[in-house]
Amino acid sequence: MGYSVKEMVETFAKVNGVEIPYVFAPRREGDLPAFYADPKKAEKILAWQADLSLSDMCCDAWNWQKNNPNGYDR
Repeated sequence: MGYSVKEMVETFAKVNGVEIPYVFAPRREGDLPAFYADPKKAEKILAWQADLSLSDMCCDAWNWQKNNPNGYDR
């Protein structure tokens, strides 16, 4: 299962109640038309499995950013 950039932007905006302005533009030189990640190696080696929905992940990402506007302390 995969998500388009548009689906991710729309989900992020919806679950966090924020407006995200965006424009459609031509692909830049070097941009891949599609790419995928396969978590099977992480499951095999680390016994880790992703179990959150896209909505959950977008909500968590925004909560972290709001609480850490300057990123990690160094």
